[in-house]
Amino acid sequence: MSRPTGRVLTLLELLQSGGTRTVAELADRLGVEGRTVRRYVDQLVDLDVPVESVRGRYGGYRLAPGYRLPPLMLTDDEALAVLLGLVVSRRAGLSTTARTANETAFAKLRRVLPKPLARRLDTVLDALAFTDQPGGLDIPDATVLLTLADAVRNRRPVSIRYADREARRGERTLHAYGIVAHAGRWYVTGKDAQIGEDRTFRLDRIEQARTLPGSFEASEDPDPARRLLSGFADAQYPHEVTLRIRGTIEQISARLPASVARLEELEPAGSQDDPAAERWWRVEIRAQRLDWLPAVLASLDRPFVIERPEELRGLVVALADRLASHARQA
Repeated sequence: MSRPTGRVLTLLELLQSGGTRTVAELADRLGVEGRTVRRYVDQLVDLDVPVESVRGRYGGYRLAPGYRLPPLMLTDDEALAVLLGLVVSRRAGLSTTARTANETAFAKLRRVLPKPLARRLDTVLDALAFTDQPGGLDIPDATVLLTLADAVRNRRPVSIRYADREARRGERTLHAYGIVAHAGRWYVTGKDAQIGEDRTFRLDRIEQARTLPGSFEASEDPDPARRLLSGFADAQYPHEVTLRIRGTIEQISARLPASVARLEELEPAGSQDDPAAERWWRVEIRAQRLDWLPAVLASLDRPFVIERPEELRGLVVALADRLASHARQA
């Protein structure tokens, strides 16, 4: 929403609170000049909002008596996009002022939605988890998301039609444990009922979802975000990397998060009174390529030992030689 449009809606909200508002008061609340307030009023009038001008010492603007906004009419897709957008931005490091505005907007929108739709959207929010602070997220198909969220809450099997990365299509029966937002994408985690193994599916590749009769037992590990990250870490990749790195878990995880690396403690902390003390960790990584790792290890700035593969050792040495060469240049 553009800033002028947002201010016009704020003006309408101020007028809806009742009474006559002076131009000076409205200008102060909106952070604009008086002539801009008059322009915003003209825009409301063009939209058939009955704004009345009141003359005199205490004059200003007010809404015609008895006027109320019509009920908010949103499709499932529109309501889902707005509410999920607010939820995502709530986690994105907003300032206190912006966070308060976010909460207020969310509460207002939630309050005016039709009750059946509001209940379905609450189901989505109950089923949703995040692996980290989200960036931009595309909103998935509303019908698929609502169906999966209902299956998560009520532990009902769901049939999905899915296209893999090679565009091969198939149908699976899934016992869905949760919906996860990770690295700009949406995923559903659960057990594939046909093979009895945990699976993860991208929502943008699910073409259809249909709830099936029956129910299934809840998982012993209910954290869908942890399941997703563990699945990524265990996936098969061309390169298997093993490192030993000395540092705190926070230092290492800042550059090698759980989505790409598995950490194993090799020695206890130096003191029980200082559990965050630096120590050696074994770090295992499965990767499609190795060329990104030397720069990550350099940015860690912690002692490390490469156990395998030998190819990575060569890439790290090559990076060090390039940096030293650049540093020697006048």
